[in-house]
Amino acid sequence: MEPDNQIFKHILPLQIRFNDIDMMGHVNNAVIMEFFDYGKMKYFEHLGINVEKEEVTIVIVHYEADFRGQIFLDSSTEVRTKVEKIGQKSLNVLQHIVSDGQVKAVCKTVMSGYNRKTKTSDFIPEKLKKAITDHEN
Repeated sequence: MEPDNQIFKHILPLQIRFNDIDMMGHVNNAVIMEFFDYGKMKYFEHLGINVEKEEVTIVIVHYEADFRGQIFLDSSTEVRTKVEKIGQKSLNVLQHIVSDGQVKAVCKTVMSGYNRKTKTSDFIPEKLKKAITDHEN
């Protein structure tokens, strides 16, 4: 499937390693989920947000993934990441894994604001909202 008309400003090249390949000869679906997580981490890092160290941060509360095609060891592969929607306490992330010019997997993730101190949901920090809005617009 060809990439759709989504505009992704964060594109991260991926290196496929031999141990990413399963007995079927393609990248294992569990590894593809790791690629999505890596893409999210690098997206927020690019925005200057260290989600691992902030007192009020964001955590994944829902994943939805579609696997559309196989990825092979010698493929030119990248993960594309964007935030589609920001709410008071959650945000929606859209990601595509594109390999050799075709969308091979799509992930939609809902992330929630989380307060490490109180161990409860919290509002998305304004600093994060502004960084995302500035980047995506």
